[in-house]
Amino acid sequence: MTKHAGQLLVECLVAQGVTHAFGVPGESYLAVLDGFHACRDQIQFVICRQEGGASFMAEAHGKLTGRPGVCFVTRGPGATNASIGVHTAFQDSTPMVLFIGDVASDMRDREAFQEVDFQSFFGPSTKGFAKRVERIDDAKRIPEYVARAFATAMNGRPGPVVLVLPEDMLVQAVQAVALPRVEAVEAWSDPGSLRKLREMLLQAQKPVVIAGGGGWTVQSAQALQRFAENWKLPVGNAFRFQDTFDNHHPLYAGDVGIGINPKLAQRIRESDLILAIGPRLGEMTTGGYTLIDAPRPRQKLVHIHSDPEELNRVYQADLAINASMSAAARSMEVLTAPTTLPWEAWTTAANADYVANLVPQALPGDIDMPAIVAMLQKHLPEDAVLTNGAGNFASWIHRFYRHHGLVKGHKTQLAPTNGAMGYGVPAGIAAAITTGRTAFTIAGDGDFMMNGQELATAMQYGAKSIIVLLNNGMFGTIRMHQEREYPEHISGTPLRNPDFVMLANAFGYVGARVTCTEEFEPQLLAALERSTGTLIEVMLSPEVITTRGTLTAITSAAKARLTK
Repeated sequence: MTKHAGQLLVECLVAQGVTHAFGVPGESYLAVLDGFHACRDQIQFVICRQEGGASFMAEAHGKLTGRPGVCFVTRGPGATNASIGVHTAFQDSTPMVLFIGDVASDMRDREAFQEVDFQSFFGPSTKGFAKRVERIDDAKRIPEYVARAFATAMNGRPGPVVLVLPEDMLVQAVQAVALPRVEAVEAWSDPGSLRKLREMLLQAQKPVVIAGGGGWTVQSAQALQRFAENWKLPVGNAFRFQDTFDNHHPLYAGDVGIGINPKLAQRIRESDLILAIGPRLGEMTTGGYTLIDAPRPRQKLVHIHSDPEELNRVYQADLAINASMSAAARSMEVLTAPTTLPWEAWTTAANADYVANLVPQALPGDIDMPAIVAMLQKHLPEDAVLTNGAGNFASWIHRFYRHHGLVKGHKTQLAPTNGAMGYGVPAGIAAAITTGRTAFTIAGDGDFMMNGQELATAMQYGAKSIIVLLNNGMFGTIRMHQEREYPEHISGTPLRNPDFVMLANAFGYVGARVTCTEEFEPQLLAALERSTGTLIEVMLSPEVITTRGTLTAITSAAKARLTK
C-alpha cells in the first residue's frame, strides 16, 4: 500500500516496539505527525513544552526500558535545545534515537532557515556525542535506517543515535514496509578470561566490586547478586547507578561517586583487586581519577565492559573482558568459589561502614533532611522511580535513600551522570507516563526552573509525579565551591525565586510549603493518595551546604553573607 514516508517512519517505530515518542512539533516533520495520527492506537506522541525536556524524557524512557527512547524535534533551534538529552544519553550509556526534521534537500548547504550541519554538531567523527548521525534522503530506505539506528543505540556501549529527516523526503510516496524488531547482540566472556578472573580472585585478599553503567537488566542484576554471594564480595554501585545492586543486601558497600563515604574511598584505595563490572570508570566514579590511578592502577584491575573501545582507553586493566552485562553476570555466577575466603571480615566491615554512614549528624535549621529521606523510605512503594537533576539537593537522596533496585524487578533510579540540571522533573513525568509507577522527583530551586514547564505535559497526559523542591535561594553547588575558593566574592549564585506553590497550582499540581520537618510527612501521605501531581516546597536553610558527602554547616562568616 502506498503511503507517505512520514507514516512509514512511524510504522517502523511501532515495529521496533516503541509505545511513546516525546517531542515538540515542528513544520519540518508534519508528515511524521500525520503518521502518528494514523498509528494513534499503537503509539503515543507525547507533546512536550521544550525540546530539552522532551529529550530528557526520551533518555529516561531508554533507561527504564533498555530500548531506545525516541525524541522528535525540528531543525536548528529544536535540535540544539535537544542536545542536552543526547549528551546525557551519551555519558549515561542510554539507548536513544533523536529524529530531527531538516531543511528540504534542494535548500541544503545554503544556510537555509534554521539549517545546521548535524554531522558536525553531533557526529562521532567530530568528537561529538552521538554514536551515529545519518540523513535519510531516500524514503524507501527508511526501514533500513531506523533498524540500524535501534541496533546501534543498543549494541556495544548503549548510546544515542541521530537521524536527520529532510522535509521533502518525508512527503514522498513509498511502498516499503517496516523491518522486524531488532534486539541487542550479546557479547560473551571468553572461557580463558573467566579462568583468569577466578585465578585473580583466589589470589586476592581485599577485593572490591564496582557495578554500574548501561545495559543492566533484572536478570543480569540478579546474576550479579548470586556471583557476589558465592564469593562473598563487597559491592559498590557506580555514580548514579545505585539501583544496580540491592542497597539492603549485607554485601552492599555503598555508592562510589560524588560525596563517597570516606571509609569506602579508603577501602578502594587499599584494595588489591577491583572488579569494575559495567562502568566506564569516569571522573565521578573514580574521585577525579584519584581512587584508581590512571593509566596504570595500583590495584589489580578487572574491567568488564560492553564496548571493546572503552577497555584500556583510560585504565590499563590487568584483565579486560568485552561482554554485555547480561552475559558477563551470567558467566561469572557459575565460577565456583572455595568454601572459605580470606576477605569475609573485609566484606562485613565494608557493609558496616555503609550502614554507619547512614547515621546523620545534627544540622542547623528547622528542616532535618535525613529525617525527610527516612520518611520517603518508609512511605514510597518499593518500585517507585526516584529522579533528580544536578545540585547539592541530590546528595540527600544519594546518601540516605536505599534502593532495592533491579534485583527486585524494577529500575528505580533515574539520574544524569553528566550532571545535567533540569533532568529530574521531565524524567519523573516520563516515568509516570510510561510505567504508571509512583514517580518521585527531588529538585532544587535552580534545578526546577530549568524544566518546570513540563508540569504542563504531566497534566495534559494525566501523569502524576511527586516533586520535593528544596528552596535555599541559591545555586547551591556553585555557592559551595565559591565559599571555599572565593569566600569574600559571592557572585552569580543568589536566586530570586517565584512563589513555587502558586506556580505549581497554576499548572494544575497541588502545591504545598513546609518550613519544619514535622510538616512534611502529612504532605507526603496526601500526595501519595491524590490522583494528580504534587509539589512540596521545602524551605531549607542556606547555611546547610553539602560538600563532598559531608553534610555540614558552613562557617559563621559565610552564614552572615548568605543571610544578607
